Amino acid sequence: MNISYNWLKNYIDCDLTPEEMAKIFTDIGLEIESFEKIEAVKGGLEGVVVGEVLTCENHPDSDHLHVTTVSVGTEEPLQIVCGAPNCRQGLKVMVATINTVLHPIDSNEEFKIKKSKIRGVESFGMLCAEDELGIGRDHAGIMELSADAVPGTKAMDYLNLKDDYQLGIGLTPNRIDAASHYGVARDLCAYLKANGKRVSLSLPSVEEFKIDNNHHAINVKVENSEAAPRYAGITISNVKIAPSPEWLQTSLRAIGINPKNNVVDITNFILHELCQPLHAFDADKIAGERIIVRTCEEGTPFKTLDGVERKLSANDLMICDAEKPMCIAGVFGGEDSGVTENTTNVFIESAYFNPVWVRKTAKRHGLNTDASFRFERGIDPNITIYALKRAAMLIKEYAGGEITSDIIDIYPSKAKPFDIEISYDYINTLIGKEIPSDKVKSILKSLEIEIKGEKDGILYIAVPPYRVDVQRAADIVEEILRIYGYNNIEIPEHVNSTLSYEPKPNKDKITNITANMLTNMGFTEIMSNSLSKSSYYETTDTYKAEDCVKIINPLSNDLSVMRQTLLFNMMEAVAVNINHKNSDLKLYEFGNVYTYDQSKKEEGGLAPYGETNKLAIAITGQDAQATWNTRPQATNFFTLKGVLERVMKRLGINFDNLVCDTLSNDIFSDALSLKSNGKEIIQFGVIGPKIKRMFDIKSDVYFAEINFDAVIKATKKNRIVAKELPKFPEVKRDLALLIDTNVTFSELRKIAMSTEKKFLKKVSLFDVYQGDKLPEGKKSYALSFILQDESKTMDDKNIDRIMNNLITQFQQKAGAVIR
Repeated sequence: MNISYNWLKNYIDCDLTPEEMAKIFTDIGLEIESFEKIEAVKGGLEGVVVGEVLTCENHPDSDHLHVTTVSVGTEEPLQIVCGAPNCRQGLKVMVATINTVLHPIDSNEEFKIKKSKIRGVESFGMLCAEDELGIGRDHAGIMELSADAVPGTKAMDYLNLKDDYQLGIGLTPNRIDAASHYGVARDLCAYLKANGKRVSLSLPSVEEFKIDNNHHAINVKVENSEAAPRYAGITISNVKIAPSPEWLQTSLRAIGINPKNNVVDITNFILHELCQPLHAFDADKIAGERIIVRTCEEGTPFKTLDGVERKLSANDLMICDAEKPMCIAGVFGGEDSGVTENTTNVFIESAYFNPVWVRKTAKRHGLNTDASFRFERGIDPNITIYALKRAAMLIKEYAGGEITSDIIDIYPSKAKPFDIEISYDYINTLIGKEIPSDKVKSILKSLEIEIKGEKDGILYIAVPPYRVDVQRAADIVEEILRIYGYNNIEIPEHVNSTLSYEPKPNKDKITNITANMLTNMGFTEIMSNSLSKSSYYETTDTYKAEDCVKIINPLSNDLSVMRQTLLFNMMEAVAVNINHKNSDLKLYEFGNVYTYDQSKKEEGGLAPYGETNKLAIAITGQDAQATWNTRPQATNFFTLKGVLERVMKRLGINFDNLVCDTLSNDIFSDALSLKSNGKEIIQFGVIGPKIKRMFDIKSDVYFAEINFDAVIKATKKNRIVAKELPKFPEVKRDLALLIDTNVTFSELRKIAMSTEKKFLKKVSLFDVYQGDKLPEGKKSYALSFILQDESKTMDDKNIDRIMNNLITQFQQKAGAVIR
């Protein structure tokens, strides 16, 4: 938001420089993001002064040039050659001295005044016309100044031209009260008063406002008072649309707005003066001389000022006449309702519209206007009539006409101030410094916050309705602190600290361990939005649309629900990378997922809502690139399984002890589910064709999603134990088993570990064979067993006993045949 320094000083009497103001604004929470000098005339007329022509003689070698001597307030007059027909002795003129740079109004090129010889006569400056100075278009002759002009006076001072400064404020969404020149001046005044400065704040008076007659009254009816809590208007007849006065055009240009005509410019001026959007209707186009504030039927076509036809929602508040909608309330005007050069009668609207209604309508139609920006954040409902009177008086002054109706003001339920109780102890505790009670009350009063009473160290205050961001005691403390000055809170000389104990298990620590491990394995971490497309969940059975946590007022359809899974965010990242020719990917992401359980809806509150922290891992493309002595190696299911095993092992979870089940759904084509204590903690597998088609991915993607909350819980009882390295060797034995195809390796390992608990350390599968050389329904597994006695070297007798026991159990429990 841009603020003009000169414009701002109309409301506050202070002698601060623009630089000083900028620093104060940043200190009180209105951060200055840009600071630009705006010259009244390009170049600032630097080097141009008032001069008096002392002598004027004809040039000896020209029939139209004059040789003059000109006094410019210095001891020696200047000799200047001039060709203007109106040059004469005694004339007061504008003189551009040597080295002055001029910017003519009709030229994009500047020129510098230099000492020169014109037909043999030296010239030490230039007598200037209006267009040469850049202040007008007259080139008939040099500027003729009044006889009382004093030679040597700077041109800027004589012409009463002032440079301006544009201050760009980075307005935070909660500070809509400062979205105007008066709002900023109000904050500045409060700061200066808090720091002992004697300043006053004032608005232009509207006491001279009066109704001329009631010949052109417009009847107004508000059918939806929820969406339009206050609606006011007035008619002005016999206006003449013309360019705005120079001061108004200059003010608007100073904040980056191009002037249009007197009526429109006045409405824009009021908007940036008071933060009150106005709308000027051509009164002759209001059918039936009636305005109805209502909604229209769903799908009603409406063409806006930009020429775009839009389909209205049944929840869009419209300003209508007796026949048709004319304007989207608080957002955008209609194509045929505004002021044109032929307009003679205008109806000025000044209203307070419900912020939620305006915001939803603006988002629905993809519109962001100066009016909607203010209405949707909540303007001052009590400045409506003042703004209307001020606009009417300005229009009458600069566009002529007469006020031909009473002020219409429909305001059934008046906005009330926000009542807050706050104690001095709370203020001082939150700030960390004791601020005198008189200072606190002074700051509150300067912010137009009423102190209704005080008892036992507690203030009872009323915050004006335009401060929509101040509704809690903590907000009051923030207001006091920013005006008192953050820099006035001293840094303590010593720091008090308390012992804090690390939670067990430490979620952040475990997360960092896992992230570091994956990064060291060549993975890249991604971070994505928790908001997702609802369309993802409308096409899957695993993650149903009705289980989504829906956003009440979404920014767009792409961000309308909270994600139930990290899968779709991960697939978006994979698709983007593949489209950018980066097809070999190893990605991971930590993030929360959200669910809505309809069966718990009756419990109310947050009962139906669930939030779980998960870890997603995805790999695709090549696992290892080709080198001079190795072939490229593609990622596969077992690449992902190996990553998961290493992660679980690092966290102290035995991967082999997890219960494994086959997973069948519309997400994966082949997948497994791993459980611990009956709770699923990992899903992993190959993404199915349905999901790949959604993202236009053709290559195989291997994806795992880990319930990280459950993993952290599983590590709760883990302890780091130091153990002496074994002194005696391991013994390795192999067995080849012929088993049914439905028997899994995990079943065999479970049988082995339960058979020999003391000496069997590890069971691994190193070969699998299925083919026509085996009976139908059979397969061959080659298993390796690691045995070790930590107290002595194992002998053959003991080893044979253990292996025979294993063979017997395999035969009895798995129907295995030793090959």
